[in-house]
Amino acid sequence: MRILQVILAPRLSGAEVLAKGVAIGHQRDGHDVCIASLMPQHSDFEHISAELRSHDVTCLFPTRAHGKVGRLLFLYQAIRAFKPDIIFAHATIPALYVRALPTRVPIVWVMHSGANDFSNNALLRAERLLSGRAKAVIGVSQKNIDDYVKEVGLHPSMIVVPNGVDVSRFTDDVSATPVACKQIVQIGRYIPEKNQLQTVEAFARVARADPDARLLLCGVIENLAYHASVVDLVAKLGLTDRVVIDGPQSNVAQILRASAAFAMPSSFEAHSIGFLEALASGIPVVANAIPSFAFAGNFSGVRLLDTSDADAYGRALLESLTQPRATRPLNGLTLQSTADRYLAIARDVLNLRVGLS
Repeated sequence: MRILQVILAPRLSGAEVLAKGVAIGHQRDGHDVCIASLMPQHSDFEHISAELRSHDVTCLFPTRAHGKVGRLLFLYQAIRAFKPDIIFAHATIPALYVRALPTRVPIVWVMHSGANDFSNNALLRAERLLSGRAKAVIGVSQKNIDDYVKEVGLHPSMIVVPNGVDVSRFTDDVSATPVACKQIVQIGRYIPEKNQLQTVEAFARVARADPDARLLLCGVIENLAYHASVVDLVAKLGLTDRVVIDGPQSNVAQILRASAAFAMPSSFEAHSIGFLEALASGIPVVANAIPSFAFAGNFSGVRLLDTSDADAYGRALLESLTQPRATRPLNGLTLQSTADRYLAIARDVLNLRVGLS
């Protein structure tokens, strides 16, 4: 089977990292896989594209930014060059672009967004127009499906397939990066919905109680103004020597091994890869009490609460610094289980018309 995965931009973000893992898994299973993007590669993705190519996954990324017509042409050329049997389009924008093309290749689109993208009227109109061009719609959470049905209507084939994580990255015996303090880490894009500001406010309470505590923030700097507000708050609270504000990191497993606690105060998520990675690592987790995290509420070392309450959030982070690591059940939430589900959907969509090696 020839499988094309389409992403928005090659960058260190959840949908793209999942696509990378699934692509390698399918390639190992004997299928021919390609990842194509609408936007050029970010520098933080270079090591991932090198890993993809080392596993014989084809990467087709534009070398410069294009307008709407240029994106359509690039994607059309990628499809003609790779000649896929099936296309998986990850996230709303790539799914709209690929379904706007005159291709007869079956398309499956994967909804990754934790927000309701169809609250945007332009996206809603486009989705209603192109909905029938998708052979199947995958939601990484039930909320994705519910939002779609509410805003767009029923689709003949709608499936929930949770994101999965490569647990071997966190269970293999790899030396941790040593740290000289009790480090709390938050990993995620710098956007208001990730609530780094809440973590900084809560950490100010932690810092007063524990002089050894430190905070590491890292992730893709997507919203420049919000990133600047995080930097400003750290300075305002006099925490510059206790808080590191960094960009995207490729060594997530090592960072989690080297840290004492993980913070996840997101206002919403669909099915967060970062949250799954933290669970797999065994690190104590303090997260916002939102529906997408509820499945882990009874896991050992996981605390869910209202992170907008800085005092309660700070107390929970402080307590987490003394908690041990835990082994958590992630059945059905592994990268292998996600890749297997995608492959089963592809076979169903294609009605077994292609050779399945």
